[in-house]
Amino acid sequence: MGMRKEVVLITGASGEIGHGLIKYLGEGKKANILAMDVMPIEDHLKPCVFKFIQGDILDQMLLGRLITEFEISTIYHLASILSTKAEHNPELAQRINVEGTINLLRLATEQVQMNASTIKFIYPSSIAAYGIPTLAQKNQAKAVVEAEWPEPTTMYGINKLYCEHLGRYYSRHYRQLAADTSHYSIDFRAIRFPGLISAVTTPTGGTTDYGPEMLHYAAQGLPYACFVRPDTRLPFMVMPDAIKALLMLEAAPKETLKQMVYNVTSFSPTAQEIRDIVQHHFPKPDITFKVHEKRQNIVDTWPAEIDDSAARRDWGWKPEYNQQRAFGEYLIPAIKELYKND
Repeated sequence: MGMRKEVVLITGASGEIGHGLIKYLGEGKKANILAMDVMPIEDHLKPCVFKFIQGDILDQMLLGRLITEFEISTIYHLASILSTKAEHNPELAQRINVEGTINLLRLATEQVQMNASTIKFIYPSSIAAYGIPTLAQKNQAKAVVEAEWPEPTTMYGINKLYCEHLGRYYSRHYRQLAADTSHYSIDFRAIRFPGLISAVTTPTGGTTDYGPEMLHYAAQGLPYACFVRPDTRLPFMVMPDAIKALLMLEAAPKETLKQMVYNVTSFSPTAQEIRDIVQHHFPKPDITFKVHEKRQNIVDTWPAEIDDSAARRDWGWKPEYNQQRAFGEYLIPAIKELYKND
């Protein structure tokens, strides 16, 4: 038992959040990272990880080997099928997003039993877990708190909401009728993220991707047709703040946490406002609006603003980047640098 290496497990390591998390934890050697994804990680991230495993979270034999080979102290479970892709293949989304999460929760539970200690399970949820029935109700709603509108209309949102409940179950009620219930349990903590915008990685199948897509297309001099109405308003934040939120929640003393699921947010622009900012900095390409009615209908069920006062109260959350700083100091300079030779 003592020979097992203590590691932090990051699933979905090749995704947008995975990039930032590995870079932060790995560059300063703040943790021994055991990274996992069905796709290989980029070469520049390899020095940041203790070990990379190319594999599937549905592979229970593989996960079983992880239990015997490593002592996992924290799991950042980032692997998922995002909202747009999930609607094209809801059964696959169910398997990856739910069955995969159950596999990781089971792995965490077995680690708890083996080590007689608690393991943190950090889970990125989404504003897709909300479902506001009508656009009129959305327009009338104030900033939405965690317990409101729990009726998502997408498979992705349903998966996320259900996995939040699974986290509560495995943390508080797992095998509650068993005679040998352990005194130790999973410490499940979830964040409902808004739309995330990264200057480093390109979007990969989310319904809020129109924001980052405008930036990345414009920086390459390509025309872009935005798939939502100009007046569409959704909450967003930049990737450095998303990484900061995950790390802050992981580090928070458990006794300060009054709930398991927290909203975080930063700014809530309309699609037109994003277009205007992008066109100011990249005047050459043409950004137009060509509404995709079915995707618009999904977006219209998500809140225009979310209330993150619980996160601010319980673990001191505050974003580094408001809308002005996000675009002016992070996104525009970094994306210009990314495509400067194109």
